[in-house]
Amino acid sequence: MRVSGDWLTDPRTQAVMACLVDAGFQALVVGGCVRNALLGAPVHDIDIATDARPETVSELGESAGFKVVPTGIEHGTVTVVADHVPHEITTFRRDVETDGRRAVVAFSTEIADDARRRDFTMNALYARADGTVVDPLGGLPDLLERRVRFIEDAAERLREDYLRALRFFRFNAWYGDPAQGFDPEALEAIAAHLDGLDGLSRERVGAELLKLLAAPDPAPAVATMRQLGVLMRLLPGCDDTALAVLVHLEQQVGIAPDALRRLALLGGEGLKTRLRLSKAQSTRTGVLRDLATEGMGPAETAYRHGAETARDAALLRAALMGQLLPPQLEAEIATGAAAQFPVKPADLMPDHAGPALGRKLAALESAWIASGFRATRDDLLND
Repeated sequence: MRVSGDWLTDPRTQAVMACLVDAGFQALVVGGCVRNALLGAPVHDIDIATDARPETVSELGESAGFKVVPTGIEHGTVTVVADHVPHEITTFRRDVETDGRRAVVAFSTEIADDARRRDFTMNALYARADGTVVDPLGGLPDLLERRVRFIEDAAERLREDYLRALRFFRFNAWYGDPAQGFDPEALEAIAAHLDGLDGLSRERVGAELLKLLAAPDPAPAVATMRQLGVLMRLLPGCDDTALAVLVHLEQQVGIAPDALRRLALLGGEGLKTRLRLSKAQSTRTGVLRDLATEGMGPAETAYRHGAETARDAALLRAALMGQLLPPQLEAEIATGAAAQFPVKPADLMPDHAGPALGRKLAALESAWIASGFRATRDDLLND
């Protein structure tokens, strides 16, 4: 079997691989680019594996006229940039010691060693410059059947890095076949190693969870996480029971998946601190959660927070209440988003000043919103 695509036949990528092969070393694209190409999904990053040591990769890259950046040279990775296109090149490695979060590695000349230190069989696929697929661990059938399985012993893979428990659910959401369900060996291993999740950095957990929630339909994976006890370990107090409804509503109206919208639906205690969300992410999830549970209508929400937030809040409210979206939702949002309050502070001065001015403006604004944004400046001032 061969992979193909502009990402592989690009002369810059071919030249980078050739500078290694021509010197007698192996050069194979690996991981996500091979997986996605075989599935017909977009390829974003190009990773290359080689038996050349990092210092040799650097020397060969520089001799070929490429820019070489030692991005992770202690782990065997250098980035070779060919005409603005970066290629991460990593020497074959094998794990010497792991503690569930990081690994001590040793360089290897064997592709099978490198494959065994990866997480899932579908990620242990390689391809040569001509597209020929190299499958050292027999993972190709799993990929073609969209079956997410840990490489060899699931428990051992988890003990090497407990974040792989979350990656398992993320990969199922993005690449798995829902009809097949989840690999039972993996589920058993994850359930037996829940304590390992406690030692993960909150940044890694947050990033992984957001990637999962961005999948087209993460509801089955999230529900399985709840059933195993993973979800409550990460987000105590959260509730995913309306997630499938939200996904259905999004698909029904043609709105793209949004991880933060879905996270706002889940809720839970201390989202910002438990997941180390950015200030902007934390603010957005909090605002959406509040709006979804308050009585503010779509038009007023759009006026106060913008059309996108109003749409998100309406989706969340409908999902949480098990209702359909209002039939005139988009019209109401458009009305509110375009509305401009016709009264200015100067219109009320000097009769009102200081806090009294603010209270009067707020009262008039409320009356204007209650009128469906139809009351004019004169209507409000002469009332």
